[in-house]
Amino acid sequence: MEFFLQPWPWYVAGPLITLVMFLLFYFGKTFGVSSNLETICAIGGAGKFNSYFKLDWRKNTWNLIFVFGAIIGGFISYQWLTPNEVIALNPQTIQDLSEIGIKNAGQSYLPAEIFSLDALFSLKGILVLLLGGFLVGFGTRYAGGCTSGHAIVGLSNLEIPSLIAVIGFFVGGLIMTWVFIPIIF
Repeated sequence: MEFFLQPWPWYVAGPLITLVMFLLFYFGKTFGVSSNLETICAIGGAGKFNSYFKLDWRKNTWNLIFVFGAIIGGFISYQWLTPNEVIALNPQTIQDLSEIGIKNAGQSYLPAEIFSLDALFSLKGILVLLLGGFLVGFGTRYAGGCTSGHAIVGLSNLEIPSLIAVIGFFVGGLIMTWVFIPIIF
């Protein structure tokens, strides 16, 4: 059981990702989470209002099962396979987070200053969710896929657009971390 409670080393996780990618290629599937939004909209009848969503959603049910499995797996992992809530953070990171108002950084996976119901239902919380959700959704469609699709599938196919997208994801993450998060919090 100790093996499951520790982070897996790269030489275990890497080959497992490779095996999954090989199986996806073999069965003619592509991996990506953002395409599920199209599938869910098609199931909900969005094709009646927009031709973009007129697609055979039954061909993508395997990907929906993957997403539901990821949600269920995350819940199981958090509930029963997490030895404790304390996270080993760099002391400098803890100091930087405390300077922007996150006082108990590293004491839990979800700091209350960001993830509590009070923070969620504040004006700032609602604006961050709406604006962030719009930007993520727009960016995903504009980039032609999400981080998992580009970084795992696109790069393993040696696709230049995916390399450009992944570089953009990293640059955007750095800008968010060093510029916008200190302003927001």
